[in-house]
Amino acid sequence: MDILRIILTVVFILVCIALTVIVLMQEGKSAGLGAISGAAESYWGKNKGRSMEGALAKSTKFLAIAFIVLAAILNINF
Repeated sequence: MDILRIILTVVFILVCIALTVIVLMQEGKSAGLGAISGAAESYWGKNKGRSMEGALAKSTKFLAIAFIVLAAILNINF
């Protein structure tokens, strides 16, 4: 069981580092102020899910879920 705990701890540390990097790579919400003037109807506004920002948002959600699950598993005293 100690080997499993060490492996999960290493994976948890890697998820923490990846989550931090991906959150820092995202643009701030103030960068989207062009939506007031109608710039949200551009190509990037319509296809946000396929852009780099969309990929970063999806990976942030995935890593956040992995972070919570791993934290809960590592908190169990077995």
